[in-house]
Order: sequence, then C-alpha cells, then structure tokens
Amino acid sequence: MSLSLWLALVGACLVISCTPGAGAVNTMSNSLGSGWTRSIWGILGQQVALLVHIAIVAAGVGALVSRSQLAFDAIRYVGAAYLIYLGVRQLRASSAVGAVTEPVREPASSMFRRGLLVNLTNPKAIVFFLAFLPQFVRLDRALVPQYAIVAATVVAVDVLVMWFLFASAARGLVRLTAEESGRRTVNRVFGCLFIAVGIVLAAVH
Repeated sequence: MSLSLWLALVGACLVISCTPGAGAVNTMSNSLGSGWTRSIWGILGQQVALLVHIAIVAAGVGALVSRSQLAFDAIRYVGAAYLIYLGVRQLRASSAVGAVTEPVREPASSMFRRGLLVNLTNPKAIVFFLAFLPQFVRLDRALVPQYAIVAATVVAVDVLVMWFLFASAARGLVRLTAEESGRRTVNRVFGCLFIAVGIVLAAVH
C-alpha cells in the first residue's frame, strides 16, 4: 500500500471513528462508571468486533449477509434489542432504591464482552466495510498483507479516538458522578442514549 493511499485510509478512519454511535456511547459510559484507564477494556472488545467484521468481509461472507434481507434484519434487530436492553438496565440502576454511595467498578471481562457485543451485533458495520475496504485493496496484489494493514490501521485509529476523545470527554463529567444524585442523572442520560441508538438501528434501513 502506497503512503498516499494509507494516509487516505487514516483520514477516512478518523472521520468514521469520530462519528458518534453505539461504540462512543458505550466508551463514555465505561469511562464514567469505571474510570478512564479501565475503559480501555470495553474499547478492546469493540476492536475485536471490528476485526471480525473485516474478516467476514474479506472472506466474502459480508456480501452474502448484505444480499440476504432476512439475515441482515435478524442481526440488526438483535443488535437493536441489545442496545435497548443496556439502556433499560442503566435506567433501572438510576432509579434503584438504597443504592450504594460509591460506584461499583465493573469487571474488565464484563466491559470487554459488552464492547464486543455492541459492535458485533451491528450488521451495518459489515455492509459499511463491504463498501469501504475495496477502496483500499488492490486485487492484483497479495490480499492478506493489505487486509492486515487496513485492519491494523482501523483498530489503531479507533482505539485512539475512543480512548482519547470519547473516554476523555466523559472525564469532564466525573464531578457530576461524585454524588449519588449525579450518578443517577448520568445513568438516565446514557440509558436514554443507548435506547435511542437501538431504536435508530432498528428503524433506519
């Protein structure tokens, strides 16, 4: 891959990663609930999902999914339902009676798993990569090294954006979560955001 093409890839990845979505909401929620440093576990889960999407497209399965309305809708509705479930869970946490005075740190494995599922159950990512990847891959050259470069670039850019943009942005709300009332407000806000993203995912074709 030429330097100019790689720089174009980096620019495209920056635009994509900076666009708010379920991954950004999940990252900010993790940063507020478990701290900026530990939010990396959720981000890493999201990256594994991105690698799976890229592998699916590279293997040609993505084309089949994009052409099968039934498969596409099944994945789409499962993803939407999962996001809505996360939102409802946070809303319930915000209204819990007798909540503890200090937030409970979520296990790294739980954040990783949620990050994985948030991105993995988004079929639009497969369709997007199906349209996106061919722009940076030449069929007359070895495909594996090219896909490896694309995957490494996509992951590196997304980790940097998620951690240093969205997770860092959430740090500005840390003072708000110092009190129980503030934590409840934040839970309500992110609960509503998860539900809104889930509804959009289910409704937009």
